[in-house]
Amino acid sequence: MKLTVPNQLTLLRIFLTPIFIILFLKRTPLHQLLASIIYFIASLTDWYDGWYARKFGVITRWGQFMDPLADKILVSSALILFAIQHYVFGWMVGIIIVRDFIVTSLRLYALYVGKPIVTHIVAKWKTFAQMLTIFGILIFIDFRNYMFPDAPPYTPQYFDVIGIAMAIVTLLTIISGTIYLYENWEVALSALRYLGRFFRGKAESSG
Repeated sequence: MKLTVPNQLTLLRIFLTPIFIILFLKRTPLHQLLASIIYFIASLTDWYDGWYARKFGVITRWGQFMDPLADKILVSSALILFAIQHYVFGWMVGIIIVRDFIVTSLRLYALYVGKPIVTHIVAKWKTFAQMLTIFGILIFIDFRNYMFPDAPPYTPQYFDVIGIAMAIVTLLTIISGTIYLYENWEVALSALRYLGRFFRGKAESSG
């Protein structure tokens, strides 16, 4: 791995994620405000490392895999926290995480067989929508913390701003995942055959 500027920013984004989680879980207005700032900085690294890599032609295979993975780690962490604290519906978060696990596993196998998968434009829209929605929810949480500290706990809704935004994000997640599987079906089938051989080998060795 070459420690280019984009790769350093990707590593920084991964490093900032546990800091964001720890601060958010403190559940005090100040700590959650600091968590929002950390999230905003991490999101900026995602935009800047992509721009820098294209601008100066320092795109690496490691970066092509780790950059979207770092996004998934950050986004999944935030959404799980929101689901635990009942700001969003858990089933939506579940769909997003399952999709990301499948696509990330497919990417990893594609690298293993020497056929790296380039991030699709719809997946970029999905990531942008996810990060924007998460930032909006963080602003909403901070606003309630400081302006309405005694307000009753928020419960997820389908037809308020957060609910509609999450529905759009979930739909984009499903669409982008379907596109990846459709455009890389040969790699996906190869991965399934590989898993089949692996588990058969395990079963035969244990038997």
